[in-house]
Amino acid sequence: MPVSSARAAAFDILLRVEREGSYASELLHSAPCAELSPNDHGLATELVMGVLRWRSLLDAAVSKVSSLIITKLDPEVLTALRIGAYQLGWLDRVPTHAAIHESVELVKRARKRSAVPFANAVLRKLAHSPESLRPVDELMLSASGVEGLAVDAAHPEWIVRRWVSEFGLDAARRICRYDQTVPVTAIRLRSSDAERELQREGVRLGAGEMLSSARRVIAGEVTKTKVLVEGGVAIQDEASQLVAALVGKGSRILDCCAAPGGKTWAIADRNPHATILAVELHSHRAKLLRKRVAAPNVQVITGDIRELPMGELFDRVLVDVPCSGTGTLARNPEIKWRLKSDDLADLRSRQIAILRSAMSQTATGGRLIYSTCSLEREEDEAVIEDVLHDNLDFRLLDASAELQLLRASGEVIVREVDSVVRESFVRTIPGMQQCDGFFVALLERSA
Repeated sequence: MPVSSARAAAFDILLRVEREGSYASELLHSAPCAELSPNDHGLATELVMGVLRWRSLLDAAVSKVSSLIITKLDPEVLTALRIGAYQLGWLDRVPTHAAIHESVELVKRARKRSAVPFANAVLRKLAHSPESLRPVDELMLSASGVEGLAVDAAHPEWIVRRWVSEFGLDAARRICRYDQTVPVTAIRLRSSDAERELQREGVRLGAGEMLSSARRVIAGEVTKTKVLVEGGVAIQDEASQLVAALVGKGSRILDCCAAPGGKTWAIADRNPHATILAVELHSHRAKLLRKRVAAPNVQVITGDIRELPMGELFDRVLVDVPCSGTGTLARNPEIKWRLKSDDLADLRSRQIAILRSAMSQTATGGRLIYSTCSLEREEDEAVIEDVLHDNLDFRLLDASAELQLLRASGEVIVREVDSVVRESFVRTIPGMQQCDGFFVALLERSA
């Protein structure tokens, strides 16, 4: 009996995430997955994201009943066991026999037949010892310290320790809890009748939390709608939408690290008559950017912002730098398993280099918006402190005042502006706000 399409797709994606450093969300929206039925795609998504979110707990459960050290297992065998364990512990609607049988079939499909008896034995032991798999609703409710929170919330301890130190235990617990849930789908309305069209197509929407143009999908499948295909709405996290709004309006705008293009598109919508230059380092991502952002006033260039001569300066510059992505773990849970603390220093040096190049492209009186989707101080406040120390012609603007202006204009609808401000910066925290974690600094060139 062949393995179901959903489980086969999930297995292949998880192996690519493990071996190639791919991102699960991108693979789930790739061409092969587009051929799955809606139900199969839903199950594949559940399995992939569930395994990635709870990997450490799944591995601990397997280790308890395994006769072998799991780090010695072939990746194919361990991946099949994780998929099986996740179904046994987290998916009540999947019969036990189906979870075991199909996971064992995955081992066979991977041509690891010698491991079939072992995989079958491990999964049967798990099925008969449910206490080794923690129910989701009991997680993170009793953890009182860093170690307990890290274990219960399936996060690396070194990351949790940093968050507790930076934001406090309660905030760290909220971040972890948010990371382990399916994040809400947020959209940006691009036309006046888009909301009405979505409702006609069976999509139920709720108001945004931070922006008047944002909506949250409460029910329905927005990705299959005609209005999305035709560009009437864009799927975009609200924190990302807020970054684009903070760029403001200008006549010449530079987007330094533009792909995948959500912010570029939002900036173009707010500045239809501006000249917008979108720079992307990687050619394949630049190609996707050109396809996604069809605005006639956007020119996409493939290249490194640190090396490109631009000529005329820009009055608005967005520097949304490559970062650790620790503010996006609800959408990209694989990051927490591949990120190492040493990576932050390398990222920081790249971010400083990119930011300094972008500063040289900013006109007198112009504004530069630096943003990351990271919760780490090294990539955020510390980067700004470093560059301002030796760039005295730039000054840091007060984020609270800028948000108040956007609130007065009706674009920002945050009730308490200071709830998304920390020191002089914009800071969204997953769980505190229902969105990704973003950091934004606004700089102005005064001379």
